[in-house]
Amino acid sequence: MIFSVSSGKGGVGKTSLTVNLAFALSQKGLRVLVVDGDMGLANVDVLLRLTVRKTIRDVLERGEDPLNAVVYVEPNFGVLPASSGVPEMVDLGPEEHVLLGNILKSIVRHFDYVLLDTAAGIGDSVIWFNTFATHNLVIVTSDPTSMTDAYALIKILSKDYGRKRFYLILNSVVSEREGLKTFDSMARVADRFLKIQPQYLGFVPKDKAVLKAVQEQVPFIKDAPWSKAAIAVGGLADRILKLKGE
Repeated sequence: MIFSVSSGKGGVGKTSLTVNLAFALSQKGLRVLVVDGDMGLANVDVLLRLTVRKTIRDVLERGEDPLNAVVYVEPNFGVLPASSGVPEMVDLGPEEHVLLGNILKSIVRHFDYVLLDTAAGIGDSVIWFNTFATHNLVIVTSDPTSMTDAYALIKILSKDYGRKRFYLILNSVVSEREGLKTFDSMARVADRFLKIQPQYLGFVPKDKAVLKAVQEQVPFIKDAPWSKAAIAVGGLADRILKLKGE
């Protein structure tokens, strides 16, 4: 199963959540790959303090074996890193996207779950990753700008690309009540104007353990497994496993 993880707005904790969700899935004995889809400003490797020797750029431009570019955090948890500070990687053209699609198709069969951590915004590569994925996860906070940008992404994918099923995760909320309130607001608007019904996958509460883990460059689900955020991510992983037939 291939999940795109997007948000529209940056700064909502999307990459941290992606990394921790991948770690949670790998702890269940599943083979998990995170693809850093921020092609010009890679940050998955930074969050995990990884030593990167080859990136998606090397695979695209030099024909490197994509499996040789994967860096393993744990035996079941691999990362396909992106390049950083390379402007031309931000705006890949149609031919490059076809090549990228073929590369990913060759590598995803080696994993049970693949998480595509997209860049912020609604650029061509963000849209491409979302249409390549089998399932679309959208990360939202209760910040009105986050809600607006997430809705804009959903609108484009729904109206222009025919995507109809979106799974929303409410991140960094004070309580589940706040998360559900935010979700209900977005769901009503999506139903009214787009004629789609986003699904609520769950929430992750604000937690000091998250900031501490980011600063220490380690997954909070590993650094503080009994923290509120870690327990919530474990629940998200369980719900993702139940999506297998959808």
